[in-house]
Amino acid sequence: MRFKLLVADDEKNIREGLAAALQMDGHEVVTAADGADGWKRFQKGDIDLVITDLRMPGMSGEEFLKRIGAESPGIPVIVLTGHGTVENAVAAMRDGAYDFLTKPVNLDRLSLLVKRALANRELILKHRRMEEDLARHKQFETIIGTSAPMRRIFDTISRAAPAKASVLITGESGVGKEQVADALHELSPRKGKPLIKVHCAALAASILESELFGHEKGAFTGAVGRRRGRFELAHEGTLFLDEIGEIEQNVQIKLLRVLQEKRFERVGGEETIEIDVRIVAATNKDLKAEIEKGNFREDLYFRLNVVNIHVPPLRERKDDLPLLITAFLKEFALENGKTVEGIDDKARSALYAYDWPGNVRELRNCVESAVVMAKGPVISEGDLPPTLRNRTDDGWIRIPLGSSMEDAEKIIIRDTLSSVKGNKSKTADILGIGRKTLHRKLDDWGEEQEAQGEQQKQP
Repeated sequence: MRFKLLVADDEKNIREGLAAALQMDGHEVVTAADGADGWKRFQKGDIDLVITDLRMPGMSGEEFLKRIGAESPGIPVIVLTGHGTVENAVAAMRDGAYDFLTKPVNLDRLSLLVKRALANRELILKHRRMEEDLARHKQFETIIGTSAPMRRIFDTISRAAPAKASVLITGESGVGKEQVADALHELSPRKGKPLIKVHCAALAASILESELFGHEKGAFTGAVGRRRGRFELAHEGTLFLDEIGEIEQNVQIKLLRVLQEKRFERVGGEETIEIDVRIVAATNKDLKAEIEKGNFREDLYFRLNVVNIHVPPLRERKDDLPLLITAFLKEFALENGKTVEGIDDKARSALYAYDWPGNVRELRNCVESAVVMAKGPVISEGDLPPTLRNRTDDGWIRIPLGSSMEDAEKIIIRDTLSSVKGNKSKTADILGIGRKTLHRKLDDWGEEQEAQGEQQKQP
C-alpha cells in the first residue's frame, strides 16, 4: 500500500528536504508552508500521516494537531520542535501526537518513525475494510461468512425458508447450527410468530415429553397445574429441536406421530390439540450411523430430513476467519468499553494456523479473551489464550499469504531470534547470513536494543 504524507513547516529548506527524503522511501508527499495551508490540504481527505512543525505563523502546529485529532483521530501526527520547546512537544503527545523529533531532524530516525506509524495505520485500515465487508456481506442477521460453503448454505436457507418442510441441520458442535435455525425463521412467513427452542440433550425423557407436549394437573408427581408444551407455544411459528439425536426411543415415537398427524394430547390429558408448527432440528451426530446402531428411528429421520443443511467445521472454511474475527472484535470491544482497532501479524498468523476444534464458538471465546487482555488498540500474540500462543514452537515458521518479501524476512529473523532466546550469533549461523547483516537489519527495524535485552537475559 502506498501512503500519502503531508509535511507542514514554514521553513522552505526543511520542508523540501523532508519531502525529498520521504519520497526516496517510496512515499507520496505533499507540503504546506504553515498550519492554515496544511489544514486546507488535510481537509481533502487523502492524507495518511502528518509531519508538522510546532512553531509556525498563523495557525500553530498545536492548533493543527488538535484539529486533526478532532476531525480524524486515527491519522498519526509526528511533530517537529526546536531544542528549547521539548515541553511543548510532550504536551503535543498528550494531545494525541504519535511522536516528536527535535531539530535538526535525524532522517534515519524520522524514516523509522514514519514506517512504524504507517504500519499501525495499515492495521487500522485493514480492520476498517473488514468491518465494511462485514456490513456488506452479512447476508443474514445471525450468520457471518462469504466462503463458498457458506454461500451454498445461504442459498439453501433462502430457498427453504418460505416452505413448511422440516429442516435437519447437521454439523459439529460450535459451528453455528442454532444461527442457521434463527435465519430460517427470520426469513420465513412465520417471522412474526414464535420461535421456540428446546435443547433435547439437557432434559431426561420424562421431562422432555412434558416440555414438548405439556401436561395436565395431576399427570405425575409435581404436576400441580396444567402446563402448555413447546408445540402449543410454537403454534403458527417454528420449533427448533437442538441435539435431536439425543432423544430416547419412546419420545421419538410420540414425536413421529405429531409430525405425521399434526395433533397430540398433553401428558395425562384426553383433549386433542391441533397445531401448525414448522420443525427445524439439529444434531452433531451421524444419524444414519445411529439408525444402524438401533438408536434412532429411520422413519423419524426421513420426516425430519426433508431439507438438509450441513454446516462445515471452521477448519474447512478459514476464508471466513477475517470477517468472524472483525465481528467479534467489534462486539467485545463495545461490550468491554475498549478501543481495539486490529490484530498484529503474529497474532493473526496464530489464529489462522489453529484448527479450531471448538469451531466458531471457540473462536468467539478466544477473541473475547484477547480483547479483555489487550493492553493497547492492537491485539498481539501475547493477548491470545495459552493454546494459541507461540504457535511457532513446533519448529515451523508460519508466514501469512500475501506477505511481502520484507515482511517474510522480518518474520523469519524475528522467530529464529526468539527461538534461540536472542542469541544473534546463533541466529546468523542458522540463517546463513553475516552477523553485521543481522545487526543492520535489526537496527533498521528498530529492534537492536530489544534483541540485546533478550540476549542479556540468557544465563
